Amino acid sequence: MEELRDYVTFTDEDGNEFELDVIRYFDYKDNEYAILADCSGECDCCDEECDEEEGGLYIMRIIVNEEENTEEFVPPEDEDMDELIALAEQLLSEDDCCDCEDCDCEDDDCGCGEHEHDCHCGCHDKE
Repeated sequence: MEELRDYVTFTDEDGNEFELDVIRYFDYKDNEYAILADCSGECDCCDEECDEEEGGLYIMRIIVNEEENTEEFVPPEDEDMDELIALAEQLLSEDDCCDCEDCDCEDDDCGCGEHEHDCHCGCHDKE
């Protein structure tokens, strides 16, 4: 089953509209944020993972207006950017983890250590 994607339309200072793909939502200091990708380039990164950064990634704070049932995406405060970038990088690297489902061991709880594989995603380093 294909995952539904959220897209947000923005207008630049010249009045041109462009669309960004929400690739991840997260919370930080009691506020909701989104990591958005510019999918207007020739890269297929919004459809599949790739290392090309054609359009770039953006972090936006989401302000919900419950009365009007709307969401506004605004740039975060400058003083939070370093921490937000670090958190976003961590979240995106966790999303890329293979979850170690490809382990060669047929018995996940055997504990022998002989059948474990190194998936190179760093998830074993977190243990």
